[in-house]
Amino acid sequence: MFKRVIAATILTGLVTLFGGLAVASATNSTGSPPSGQRMYGNTTFSTTTGHFTGGASAQTSPCSDDVTSAPTGPATVSAASTTSYGRVLVVGSGDYAGCSLYLLTSDQLHALSGAPFACSDNMNALKSPCDSDLWPALLTEGAPIAGPGVNPRLLGTVTRTDFDFLTGVSSVKQVTYAGYPLYRFFLDQAAGDTQGANLDDPVTSPPGIWYLVDPRRGTPATGQAQLQLETAPVGGTGPNATVLAATMNNDFSAFPDASFPVYTLSRDRHYGRGHGRRHESACQGLCAVYWPPLLTSELPEAGPGVDQHALGFIVRPDGSHQVTYNGRPLYLFYKDAYIGPPVDVGTQGIYGAGAHTPWGVFNTIPPLP
Repeated sequence: MFKRVIAATILTGLVTLFGGLAVASATNSTGSPPSGQRMYGNTTFSTTTGHFTGGASAQTSPCSDDVTSAPTGPATVSAASTTSYGRVLVVGSGDYAGCSLYLLTSDQLHALSGAPFACSDNMNALKSPCDSDLWPALLTEGAPIAGPGVNPRLLGTVTRTDFDFLTGVSSVKQVTYAGYPLYRFFLDQAAGDTQGANLDDPVTSPPGIWYLVDPRRGTPATGQAQLQLETAPVGGTGPNATVLAATMNNDFSAFPDASFPVYTLSRDRHYGRGHGRRHESACQGLCAVYWPPLLTSELPEAGPGVDQHALGFIVRPDGSHQVTYNGRPLYLFYKDAYIGPPVDVGTQGIYGAGAHTPWGVFNTIPPLP
């Protein structure tokens, strides 16, 4: 399907964009896009990122393909090893074998309230369906199959009725893992590409964070969290403030290594410095949809101006590790999600500072004196 194309030019004539956005036209002598790029009309995408160190067999179709037909058999989910994220879920067989699979945090709103899926065919800022084009859903005919390294008890399905463009079906089954629907990403081209990892996405409704999936529990496979300082306007238009922030969008070629403010919650206890403590955050369920916990797979890393000794983590009820700063659990805010130039979806800002919510007050963290 058509994805919105935005032309862009920089000195080299090659710039990466997002979501049907493209990089300036480039082809080789045969008229095909160069290796590691994806063509739409006269434009190409950069699609090369890290690669798996092992896992499912090579795919025969690009991981970026849209969903254009109903499934004809059961989907298989397997696990593969990565250098940055540990073991993660991948498509286990068929045309897309080895392609990375992702979960979306804000899809949990459907399970909690019956709201539409956050990644659906509803209109969005990129004017391209989320669940068939931007993040193609992993569909199945019949019960999905657990491949090597996958816990079959965590596999399931959910019924989707927003694929009515598919011929001859009124509904389809999407594969889930630990309750989260699974998707590919259209900027991933080959097995091992992970452009969607830790992507703070303003396009879904509501915005959410895309993560690779840890096969052990079905929790996000985040890799090591990184903290830095960010200067941004309060409320998007107010005076600039410098606050503690998390580095996200690790492999996303359109807007890589972007920073987003992090917050503490007034009702959370102070757990002391260190890591590995099993304490419950006051932000669970619906709260965590709008204020996603900042997660890590290992001890977080401090960037310039951030005290490494202040960083730690606690263990959440689902087994994921939430980053702490001076013993306080850290959160992101869904309204802070944006993609910068040249894509320009949303506006950079600190939108959650001082927010009074049913779960308590969320506050930013100033830099060290």
